[in-house]
Amino acid sequence: MALFTEQLFADHLTLPYPEAAVVGDAYYAAPVPDLPLRLRIDFAPTIYAGRYDGLRLQVVHLGQGPIDTAVLRFAEYGAFEVRDRRRGKKPGQDGYGTVTDWNHSEHAPWVGINVIRLRAAIDQYVRLWIPGAPPVRTGPPPLTAPVPQARTSPTRTR
Repeated sequence: MALFTEQLFADHLTLPYPEAAVVGDAYYAAPVPDLPLRLRIDFAPTIYAGRYDGLRLQVVHLGQGPIDTAVLRFAEYGAFEVRDRRRGKKPGQDGYGTVTDWNHSEHAPWVGINVIRLRAAIDQYVRLWIPGAPPVRTGPPPLTAPVPQARTSPTRTR
């Protein structure tokens, strides 16, 4: 898939829901398996075909259908701030804070995404609508394992 959706959710957003799957370009999860509420996340389309400016979150009740929908815009959460600055793009310019699946390269269009603030917003949304959902880790991923510190103690004298 041109958007590499599974990689985005598995390797970058790393949401803590054990009952989850990516189907097509959407992520589905049961944050609390005993509740009839499900989470669906996909890319939020713009008026241009193949261009997306955020993630669309939806809470769906198994018997009643969609309950609520929210869109987390990439620009509002600084997801591509570094990339856009490097490209010389500013807010309001064409392509700022968006991804496209126009070119079918081997690289995901969202490479370099900063998901820290998106993760925090997803956590807030899910925990509002789905009580008992496990919290999302909202900090940056650990870079390396902690290095053990050498202990120093005064030397003993006889």
